[in-house]
Amino acid sequence: MWEVDPNKDLWEDKKNAPRGPRDVSAELSAADIEVEHSLRPQTLDDYCGQERVRANLRLLIEAARSRGESLDHVLFSGPPGLGKTTLANVVAHELSSKIKITSGPAIERTGDLAAILTNLEQGDVLFIDEIHRLNRAVEEVLYPAMEDFYLDIVIGKGPAARSIRLEVPHFTLVGATTRTGLLTGPLRDRFGISFRLDYYSVEELIHIVERSAGILGVEIDEQGAAEIASRSRGTPRLANRLLKRVRDFAQVNAAGSINWEIASEALSFFEIDELGLDWMDVKVLKALTQTFRGRPVGLTTIASAVGEDPSTLEDVYEPYLLQRGLIVRTPQGRLATPAAFEHLGIEIPS
Repeated sequence: MWEVDPNKDLWEDKKNAPRGPRDVSAELSAADIEVEHSLRPQTLDDYCGQERVRANLRLLIEAARSRGESLDHVLFSGPPGLGKTTLANVVAHELSSKIKITSGPAIERTGDLAAILTNLEQGDVLFIDEIHRLNRAVEEVLYPAMEDFYLDIVIGKGPAARSIRLEVPHFTLVGATTRTGLLTGPLRDRFGISFRLDYYSVEELIHIVERSAGILGVEIDEQGAAEIASRSRGTPRLANRLLKRVRDFAQVNAAGSINWEIASEALSFFEIDELGLDWMDVKVLKALTQTFRGRPVGLTTIASAVGEDPSTLEDVYEPYLLQRGLIVRTPQGRLATPAAFEHLGIEIPS
């Protein structure tokens, strides 16, 4: 066995060498990441919202722990920013297990998956974000690992190729997806537990904003938290992001304290209106109501009018506009509703 570190002398030279200028941007980035992680709850008691999901998870985790078994595989689905990754970490914490985090696009080959699974320990949690983007060959290898906890690996090529079976420890796979329809049927059926996360209410977001403000050391009153929560599109990630921007505004213009007036002024400064619409949302609505005067318009035409990619419009901006009833999809194209005209203060064309 190799007992001497061949790089020891080199390491000593590097350690004793004079240090150059510090990379301040890297330090700030690490600090921002640490703050971001601190905002995420670690237990089900700290997690706010998704009451149905929390109640179910609490019962299932308690049952698995009482039997001394690993939790069945879990699938979280829903729009971005609702806490799927946070819930995966909460599950691992409640199970007193380690968590390995990866994503569907990162697992390119079956060997990558084999390396991840064979390094797991008994009862560990494997979290795969955007699991619907898994390579189909990798997905086929994952099936027996999820069901029977073994891997069939082919070594070599041609006549010399042979298949070996590797046992993997019992683990819990937690998958997250924003596109449930893109999951294959066999993969979806192998998850024993499946939850779809819903948008948060304003009351739940107020609690999240107040909790995050306490962690960040920001002084905020209930009206200020309510103003931020009401413009957060029902999404905790956006609520925390807006809180940080309002904190920056208040630090420069109001000695760091946030009330309703400061929150409203700050959000208007950052072009977030009363419904939570940003400048691109308003641009889309103005194209439908003013440029095309309320007529049905195709997606590519709207994209050309606002200077945005059609897929970005469809995946990022349209869902919230549809949810708020500001636009509708018709066979002829996208159509602005009377609520959109009223919100922009534009008279509906005859």
